[in-house]
Amino acid sequence: MKSFWKLTLAECRLYFRFPIAAFFTLALMPMILILLGAIFGNEPNPVYGGQGFLDTAVPGFIALVIPISAVVSMPIALANYRERGILRRYRATPVSPAAVLGAQLVTQFIMTFLGMLLLILIGRVLFNLQFQGDAAGVLAAFTLGCLSFFAVGMVLAGVIPNTRVGTIVGNVILQPMVYLSGVTIPREVMSPGMQEAIRFNPLTHVVTLMQGMWRRDVWALHQTEDIVLGTVMVVASIVSVRVFRWE
Repeated sequence: MKSFWKLTLAECRLYFRFPIAAFFTLALMPMILILLGAIFGNEPNPVYGGQGFLDTAVPGFIALVIPISAVVSMPIALANYRERGILRRYRATPVSPAAVLGAQLVTQFIMTFLGMLLLILIGRVLFNLQFQGDAAGVLAAFTLGCLSFFAVGMVLAGVIPNTRVGTIVGNVILQPMVYLSGVTIPREVMSPGMQEAIRFNPLTHVVTLMQGMWRRDVWALHQTEDIVLGTVMVVASIVSVRVFRWE
């Protein structure tokens, strides 16, 4: 266990030596928040149920940080390790493969969590972001979303051959998920058929669950989201075990 935490600490330090991953996970959404906050402000508005624009938008922004980290940052980092032979050398050490991958997952979770904290902190300091939800529920929803999407990220990490392909594939998968999640384009303006179609987007369920916990919904109201995200986590985990390559 001691070697695992040493490896995790080393991964956290190395994370910032790969600026693309750090930018997407830690900087992109805060930049978007600042831009939209400067445009729309965060004054209470009847359109948003008496809340500010950012008060209602931030839980969706938090949800978007998860696939950015899982689908783009993590597969690229592991593909980079594979290209440089680092994964192969890890296998020759006494450290178990599970510890190596576990350290990567914990590192990605920590950085994704920091991305969430940065959003909340910037929103609070610059735009007086208000939170009246369930902090434990938000953390639980965030964790479930991370577990589901990190499993998907491990599948991608196992099949992409290099960082260049990983960047392309990650963004090809990420962009439709983001635009069809109900965050960038409100579901209310979508056609009925599209509203049904986006239910097959796992990110839609992360967004719905996060928004629900942000407004203090009872967890039992989101059983569909729990089932979908739990299923994605289990299936993707099984697939990732079969397809992951060390070299």
